[in-house]
Amino acid sequence: MMRADIRGVGLWGPGLEGWAQGRAVLTEAASFVPCPTDPPPPAILPANERRRAGPAARLALTVAEEALAGSGIAPATLRAVFVSSSGEGALVNSLLTTLAEPRAADQAISPTLFHNSVHNEAAGYWSIAHASRAPADSLAAHDASFANGLLKALAEITVEGEPVLFCLFDAPMPFPLSACRRTDFSFAMALLLAPPALRAACPLARLAGGFIPRPAPLTPPRLPALAALTAGNPAAQSLALLEALARRETRRLTAPLFDGHLALEIAPEI
Repeated sequence: MMRADIRGVGLWGPGLEGWAQGRAVLTEAASFVPCPTDPPPPAILPANERRRAGPAARLALTVAEEALAGSGIAPATLRAVFVSSSGEGALVNSLLTTLAEPRAADQAISPTLFHNSVHNEAAGYWSIAHASRAPADSLAAHDASFANGLLKALAEITVEGEPVLFCLFDAPMPFPLSACRRTDFSFAMALLLAPPALRAACPLARLAGGFIPRPAPLTPPRLPALAALTAGNPAAQSLALLEALARRETRRLTAPLFDGHLALEIAPEI
């Protein structure tokens, strides 16, 4: 099993607007009221970039900054793994709609729209905002994106011995792409992960994980209302892990990863 310390966490979803509110819901200290809202514009971007960035990138940067806050880790040298099943689906939908119109040959595609439709948009804005030249990967693995991305982050920590920001996000797409790929609401989470050998401060929890080459189902969160969210957004597959983190539980979890699964163990720092 590969191991890492959780040094920071970010969260945004229906009724889970930030880690403070999310933790209260996940521990049942507050009622879950699933009202989808957009996150605030990411303050790390200049005004022009805030206006131009797509909804998925804004979502990702919101939780990435929350996970970074208070971690004591410099963002300029921080490795990052950004993971999204569909990326900027709304922008891609707009581009494809324009191209499909009868007079598409006579219409110019917006350079800004095209620029922001690429899958590494969030990673690019993160690197630019923090003047970072550290590696920043952008991954997608359909319904296995959570497991695939977290496995990549754990492997990078194990091999490189450096902290990694893991950021998972997905936002709704309009019709007609929505008919092919269901994403009912925006959801994003981020973990600031660090090698146990760099334990300069008390972590929130300890995490271990590894790939098992046989199928296993997704471990759902205990609250039925939260478990229902996992069907509406692939990034919400992370809810059981977040629930265990919020409750300070020692728990074993599984997440499907194609023909196998990611096995996880989380334990609170004592």
